Amino acid sequence: MVPDIDLAWRRGIRPEPPVPVSDWADRHRILPPTSAEPGRWRTDRTPYLREVMDALSTASPYERVVLMKGAQTGGSEAGLNWLGYIIQNAPGIAMLVMPSLDMVRRNTTVRIDPLIEATPALRDLVASPRSRDAGNSLFRKSFPGGQLVMTGANSAVGLRSTPVRYLFLDEVDGYPGDADGEGDPVDLAIQRTATFRGRRKIYMVSTPTLKGHSRIEAAFEQSDRRLYHVPCLHCGDMAPITWARIRWPEGRRDQAHLVCEACGGIHHEHEKPRLLAAGEWRATAEGDGRTTGFHLSALYSPWETWAEIAAEHGRVRKDPARLQVWVNTKLGESWEDQAGDTVPADPLMARREDWGEALPASVAVLTAGVDVQGDRIEVQILGWGRDEEAWVIDYRVLWGDPSGPRLWADLDMVLQATFPHPAGLDLPVRAAAIDTGGHHTKMAYEFCRTRLARRIWAIKGRGGPGIPVWPRRPTRTNKGKIPLFIVGVDAVKDSVYARLRLTEPGPGAIHFPRRLDADYFRQLTAERVVTRFERGRPIRSWQPKRDGERNEALDTFVYAHAALHGLISMGLRLNEEVEGVAVTPTPTDAAAAGVIRSAWLRR
Repeated sequence: MVPDIDLAWRRGIRPEPPVPVSDWADRHRILPPTSAEPGRWRTDRTPYLREVMDALSTASPYERVVLMKGAQTGGSEAGLNWLGYIIQNAPGIAMLVMPSLDMVRRNTTVRIDPLIEATPALRDLVASPRSRDAGNSLFRKSFPGGQLVMTGANSAVGLRSTPVRYLFLDEVDGYPGDADGEGDPVDLAIQRTATFRGRRKIYMVSTPTLKGHSRIEAAFEQSDRRLYHVPCLHCGDMAPITWARIRWPEGRRDQAHLVCEACGGIHHEHEKPRLLAAGEWRATAEGDGRTTGFHLSALYSPWETWAEIAAEHGRVRKDPARLQVWVNTKLGESWEDQAGDTVPADPLMARREDWGEALPASVAVLTAGVDVQGDRIEVQILGWGRDEEAWVIDYRVLWGDPSGPRLWADLDMVLQATFPHPAGLDLPVRAAAIDTGGHHTKMAYEFCRTRLARRIWAIKGRGGPGIPVWPRRPTRTNKGKIPLFIVGVDAVKDSVYARLRLTEPGPGAIHFPRRLDADYFRQLTAERVVTRFERGRPIRSWQPKRDGERNEALDTFVYAHAALHGLISMGLRLNEEVEGVAVTPTPTDAAAAGVIRSAWLRR
């Protein structure tokens, strides 16, 4: 044989070195300067990840590794270590699937390229992303003996592109329910590994979402369900770190600590590293022998303290929408869905309030939602206070022909109106979201085109799981060639219906003025959640309670809520705005009041 061919042949038949992923990471992984803790990777920093990573090693008997996690626990970093291990130690075809193609582009720039560039063991194996090598792009990284293919769960073409031995499914609960009409994206991706059965590795990682609809929870339930037990430093009892064991003195969440249920011993935050180092994973179910599953809450994270998690719980515990996020991201647990339950209109109507001609003093920001019908335009203006407490400020039906300019001029006047505030300010509508997906789309596009500077945004609502309330960037693939924002209406409706049940003022509560009539409340509560099954998977959607029932009050509320999130995506800090408005000028200081009013109107 020719020497070079002989060498390549020998390398091809050489068994993969029995190196665990955690050992590879400790020897070779370098975290880039943009990381929270740049420098050499140390598994001892997150000892609970050692067994997760080693289950992904080629010598491990497990085919599927499931990590249901909270935020800031390192689950995705463990996946990156595995990819580095594959590139250098066990080459083959690997696929990384993220919720969308946009997220793939961002992840490649922020995480994959820095992983390769910062780690000398990988740098020479993958072509520079600045070269013209087709093997190194946003969606593909080639290396000797294999390649890493990256795609979005919203792309059926990417999911059925090639057979793969290694499959990394990141944030699976953010995947859409269907990929381009071809079925569940997880099923499509796993089908790519069928030819490697017995040698394949599938890593599923995600924070969970809704109970009964969470992919990661369903996968975890099919596994051996491992929990990380840590010892009591007083009596030695081994138990998981759970929220029930986190306690604090009355009114002092900043002193949160861990309590042993066996002896009552107290463990403070500075003792967490000792607890984690002495911990071990213990299976709580038999499983199928091929799937191992790990549950990990943010209570284990070295980057979040028990006090910080307890303080955040104190801020969100009365607001179901934000409490759900806390349960999902901090406890790593699914949320029991209550948003879909029927909300009766009459009790909401009975909660109407009188607050006079001026805005309620707690309101700091106004947004509007606009719905276009065949013979009218409906507008709802919401006022927002601390922690997204909301007030319905105005609701109007503008009758006329939306195909002509007069009705749109009337809408423009409504959106230019200002509202007196007790602090001596006249608050304008800071942003408006106009639905363009129904009647008179062309006129809606033209109206928004010339008013972008006033943050009057063209939107289109889209239902389904995994669609954010407000997108990171608009699309221009529309007939009007204008920025079009795709709004995740299901996520907003979940939040609104959960908050409608709040009866006390405070975070997330919704207030209604006396002038709203019964028809408004019937429209606001006109929908419910329906779950249907497609190919055995539950699909959750919002549907009218009764056919033909009007729901414009709900739609415009949803759009105004989305407009607030549009402002937040641009940097608005709602609670700081509330504090700014709370400074009331004295009656004699009219000049100062005028300066403040002018500053607000310029925003």
